[in-house]
Amino acid sequence: MLKSLPLARLGVVGGGQLARMLAPACNAHHVQMTVLDPLHNSPAGQVAYGQIQGALHDPDALKALCEQSDIVTFDLENVGADILMTLADQGVEMIPAPATIRLIQNKFAQKCHYQASGVPTAEFIDIGDDPDFAAVEAFGLPCVQKAHTGGYDGRGVHVIRSASDWDRRLKTKSFLEKFVSGGTELAVMVARRASGEMVAYDPVEMVVDPALNLLDYLVAPARVSDALRVQAQELAKQTVESFGTDGLFGVELFVTNDGHLLVNEVAPRAHNSGHHTIEACVTSQFENQLRACLDLPLGAVELRGVALTANLVGESGFIGSPVIEGLEDLSQLPDAHIHLYGKDECRPGRKMGHFTLIGNNHDELIQQLESVRRSLVVRGDTPQ
Repeated sequence: MLKSLPLARLGVVGGGQLARMLAPACNAHHVQMTVLDPLHNSPAGQVAYGQIQGALHDPDALKALCEQSDIVTFDLENVGADILMTLADQGVEMIPAPATIRLIQNKFAQKCHYQASGVPTAEFIDIGDDPDFAAVEAFGLPCVQKAHTGGYDGRGVHVIRSASDWDRRLKTKSFLEKFVSGGTELAVMVARRASGEMVAYDPVEMVVDPALNLLDYLVAPARVSDALRVQAQELAKQTVESFGTDGLFGVELFVTNDGHLLVNEVAPRAHNSGHHTIEACVTSQFENQLRACLDLPLGAVELRGVALTANLVGESGFIGSPVIEGLEDLSQLPDAHIHLYGKDECRPGRKMGHFTLIGNNHDELIQQLESVRRSLVVRGDTPQ
């Protein structure tokens, strides 16, 4: 089919690192990517075709992005979904649909959706904004308190094991979820296009930083049986199908002690658990996000080898302009790849980049990770 160039004008709501890593796929396909972000010179704005500076809930800024775009997609879900739904009703093409974005913005609504759709998920109850501890004890300890809205990168989640934990609870409208013991967390990236074609990447095993409550590192493929791997891919595809929209989705899963899978939550966008795909897979999550937006055939998702991806977060005790130490040691490894996100301020625990190691087995890569972390540090230039 004959297509004119540029292939499309893609608008992205949000100009963070996910949009930044989408830019190479856009450039390769001669797609003009314009981002909307409140920050001047945002991480994606540094490499995009253009940037509109404005708030992600600002009707005028969102309308301006839509007017400059043939298709609109998302770097994050904390956006003005109601405004975008109105614009979509006026004919603006958005992938995924903003109604799905609005659903996923509310974690309680998301849980109710899974329950109604027959998607297995951990038991939960709503507790509103001023519950009594007796209700928590009746539900059962340990449990996890989650804010209805606003949770992101470890925020809005609080584990409750005792009354003292309850004293430090989230002071917002929230719900309780059964604590899933067993310790194994998986994630599966799924891409879906308008034709109905779907691809699911190999599940990854996520190791979470307990202090920051965000991803520390992942290994791909996950260290689970082949049967569980296939089950995870099928459950992830079932979950994405339940939304009835196209795009790229990160599906987080728990493995219970008896080997069952439960859906934790879904990100309607590129996801930290898919960053390894840039170097480790035939087609990266970002390229398949673009292909889904353009309704092009989705790319193959097979792994080229065993991979490990680790987050680079700001070192504690420092703030300010970012500096990096130990880059030489990482660069000496035969198949190591670093991505720095272009953020102009470093704070303790803030995601500043990631690196991916590719090799032949998990143990070898974990040993390399331990070695790299003895020298590789990103921190602010000013002690706190």
